[in-house]
Parts: sequence; C-alpha cells; structure tokens
Amino acid sequence: MSARVRTLSVAGKLWPWLAVVAVTGLWAYGRFGGGFAFGLRAGENLWDFLVEMALVLPPMFVLVGLFEIWVPRAVVERHVGRRSGAAAIFWMVLLATVQAGPLYGAFPVAVGLWRKGCAPRNVFIYLGAFSAMKIPMLTFEVAFLGWSFSLARTIITLPVFIAIGVLMQRLLSDDYSPPTSGDSGSIAAGEPN
Repeated sequence: MSARVRTLSVAGKLWPWLAVVAVTGLWAYGRFGGGFAFGLRAGENLWDFLVEMALVLPPMFVLVGLFEIWVPRAVVERHVGRRSGAAAIFWMVLLATVQAGPLYGAFPVAVGLWRKGCAPRNVFIYLGAFSAMKIPMLTFEVAFLGWSFSLARTIITLPVFIAIGVLMQRLLSDDYSPPTSGDSGSIAAGEPN
C-alpha cells in the first residue's frame, strides 16, 4: 500500500471523530447559553487543579521517599503488619487524620506502607479514614453541620472502613504485592519487595 493511500485511510478514520467533536461543541454552545463561558470556567478549574497537584504531590513524594529510607520494614511490620492487633487500626486512623491534602496524596503513602509490610486491611483502613476523617475536613464539617452530625458520621463510617479493610484482605491472595516501578503496570505476585 502506498504512503498516499495509507495517509488517506488514516484521514478517513479521523473525519468521523472530528464530526463528533464539532457536533458536541455546537450542542454545548447552544446548551450553555450560546457562549464560551462554560469552557473558560472548565479551563480555569483545570488550571487550578493542575496548580494544586503541582503544590501537593512533590512534597508528598519527598515524604514518601524519606519514609522508604528512614523507617525500617521491621518497624512497620511490627506495628501495622499482618500479625498486628487492634492497635494497628488506631495507628492507621491517627496517621490518616493528622494528614492534610487531597485524596490522591494518600495513595503514595498507602503504597509506601504496603511495600514496607503493612497489612492490606490496614492500608484500606488508612485510605478510608483519610477520605472521611482528616482533621482539617472535620473542622469544616463541624462548623457547617455541627458536632452531633460529625460524631454520628464518624461512628458509622469507621466500622465500615474496618469491615471493608478486612474484606479486601481476605479477597487478596497472601502473596499479592503492589506493582513496583519496574513492572510497567503489571501485577507483581510473590516477588520480594
């Protein structure tokens, strides 16, 4: 097949997508008041989100890197590993509540904990508590909704996070470990960390 025919066939596949984009753009233009204010607002929100990520993620990765270097695996396994008791729940909730930042900032910490020997149930408890029980978030919640609501929500959600953590650990095989950077997205099972 010649280069010209190949170029025409690729361009032929591109035109339907351009038509879909054009029709969607015209629909949005008509739907949102005949202006581009909606698109500009979306662009501003995207820019704000990117700036927030640029400010939050680098310090988070530095802290995770320091955690990887400074905290021995034996310490993590002893306090929050598979053989840890109920005190591990306390440590995970405490770690989650004193942190600040968006939820995507918790995932590097969770992977670092898991690689150091933290039990999967405790990783899931940490993620759940981080998403719903951070002190900065609780202060806003109490200010707007009151102590009774905040306390009731916390009393209901914490056992749910614990149950989800236990269930997730039972669903995962014992030799499962999170993918490492050299795995290219594949799941590393049974490999030493």
